[in-house]
Amino acid sequence: MIRILLLWASNTAALFAADWLFDGIRFEGEWNVVAAGAVFGIVNWLLKPLVTFLAIPLIILTLGIALFFVNLLMLVTTAWLVGGFTIDGFWTAVGGTIVIWIVNSILQSAFGLDDRADRRRAELP
Repeated sequence: MIRILLLWASNTAALFAADWLFDGIRFEGEWNVVAAGAVFGIVNWLLKPLVTFLAIPLIILTLGIALFFVNLLMLVTTAWLVGGFTIDGFWTAVGGTIVIWIVNSILQSAFGLDDRADRRRAELP
């Protein structure tokens, strides 16, 4: 349960950072960013694996660059699902995706939520 709350807080902080850095990313009301953090986590948990699986040929063809666009789609889907969360334009969404990735990477590493690191530690003798 603590892990889910920390992931939610990480997503919320990342979305807040993107909102702060880009004029084209807006939340109407303080609680919308908290709701968007929860929806973003759910979208990444439910929808992202399916989209990633369907995009495997494109991911291989582009040597992984297509994964960035999968993440971009998750952000745009979250904005579509959460009322009061808007993204103005493609390039704003690209910048927001990059900021969210950086903030989530830093926070998840700091709080030990990085799944890949856990798997690597489990494989060590």
